[in-house]
Amino acid sequence: MSQLFRKKTFTIKSNSGLERALGLWDIVFFGLAAIIGAGSFSSLGEAIFRGGPGVITLYIICGIACGFTAMSYAEFATRIPTAGSAYTYAYASFGEIIAWIIGWALIMEYSFGNIYVAFSWSDYFTSFIERIGFDIPDYLTTSYTEAKKAFLAGSENKELITAWTTAPIVAGIKFIVDIPALIINALITWLVYIGIKESRNFNNILVIMKLAVIMLIIAVGVFYINSDNWVPTNNDGVKTFMPNGFAGVMAAVSGVFFAYIGFDALSVLSEETKEPEKTLPKGMILSLVLSTAIYMVLTLVLTGIVDYRKFEGIGDPLSFIFAPENGNIPWMEFVVSVTAIIAITTVLLVFQMGQPRIWMSMSRDGLLPKKFAEVHPKYKTPSFATIITGIAVGLPIFFTDKSFILDFTSIGTIFAFVLVNGGILLMPAREKVKGSFHLPYINSKFIFPILFLGGLIGFYFWQPQFFHDLWNISDEKQGEFRLSVIIYIMINLMLVVLSYLKNLSLIPLLGLSSCLYLLTGMTHNNWFWFGLWFIVGLGIYFFYGKKHSKLNSENA
Repeated sequence: MSQLFRKKTFTIKSNSGLERALGLWDIVFFGLAAIIGAGSFSSLGEAIFRGGPGVITLYIICGIACGFTAMSYAEFATRIPTAGSAYTYAYASFGEIIAWIIGWALIMEYSFGNIYVAFSWSDYFTSFIERIGFDIPDYLTTSYTEAKKAFLAGSENKELITAWTTAPIVAGIKFIVDIPALIINALITWLVYIGIKESRNFNNILVIMKLAVIMLIIAVGVFYINSDNWVPTNNDGVKTFMPNGFAGVMAAVSGVFFAYIGFDALSVLSEETKEPEKTLPKGMILSLVLSTAIYMVLTLVLTGIVDYRKFEGIGDPLSFIFAPENGNIPWMEFVVSVTAIIAITTVLLVFQMGQPRIWMSMSRDGLLPKKFAEVHPKYKTPSFATIITGIAVGLPIFFTDKSFILDFTSIGTIFAFVLVNGGILLMPAREKVKGSFHLPYINSKFIFPILFLGGLIGFYFWQPQFFHDLWNISDEKQGEFRLSVIIYIMINLMLVVLSYLKNLSLIPLLGLSSCLYLLTGMTHNNWFWFGLWFIVGLGIYFFYGKKHSKLNSENA
């Protein structure tokens, strides 16, 4: 049993084979590239539909949770400036088995996340192609699973129904495949393969273009805001900021949190960053603050221009608000469509860079075959792992759909964040080093109990009906969420006791608590597939990783 929790001591390698080419603003731009992309140009529409204008509170909650978590990541990045992200950090704090679990979760985060992003890119690209007068058959722009589900459910989505009814039969199966998604995945894989400098330069140009258009959207959109849309009428005839209640806001957690998973990818670039112990913490925190502010303003603009109910099934919300039936600004609709293609391309780039470096780190520790740690002699990139990442993203495009991938990715990411914050709580104190980031120690002995218990009491007086119904977990619509909240409260009461007895550090403790809260928005289906993914991962670990771990030879 002790072997499962053996910890690794990391040292900074002077030459890992990768090229250190990234400065502070390169890291900030990679962060903006990953965070402001599919979250704003795609999943924001579904989040608004579920939570109404009140979904802005969820962006604030996620921003705060990620802010605390970013500081924990920054502390780890300072202590262990090597590639591997949360996997590497867990290896140093929790031990090998937890590190493997996190590494396996990160595979899910990056690879599956990029499948969703590839689908979103295809949606915008297809829409743009149609606007300029070209036509691509619907059965070549969507996934088989999505078209089949829409047809069987009697969906009103005409494109999906047409894809199913017009698709040719090949070998007895309807030929329905998202060609644009496959093509962009192949192109991004090639770009990541040929070098970090090429990827950096390409990313920086696209991010500048993306930010310029987002500022244009906000500047034009404010003149079309109808403040009545911020307080729509709910089913009881009451005007409210949260028409579907707080449970409705939390139901949007997958769509909202998906936007934030990008900053985690920055820590994977440690070995390609100049002075990572200084540069990474600053870049991560700065990109997170800027992104949260942009998302909050965008949410206010979108919900102010268009009634939240119209965003059902809308995969291109930023261009939708300027469509003829809404703002009716054709040139803006066109500009946003072009920019969305650029924005989502940058997300694909960052995620596709992250995954190979996770595999490389796991391989160097012996938990995966040596081939995954291979660095290309000319391009200085993890070449084999990059190719496998492209395949891992490309194959599921044939048989999966966006909604499943979105929920699947978010739960794995939040779980990784929980362990990063928990890992910092287990790390010993260290001396301050001038010029490098140092996570401030604030004793949580009294502060955390006051914050949590005080917040709980305050929320009770704000939403008394929610607490009166809390124990009714048999309710068809809100039962799962209520059960999750009960479990969340119980865990936090234990954290209150531990903070008092152990004098835990406040910042990672707040990160842990806030990320645990985000998990309350996950359904039993999320947990089922998450558990199944872990069972498969544990099987691989016990059949291969445990036997080949480098720590076996070190401890022999």
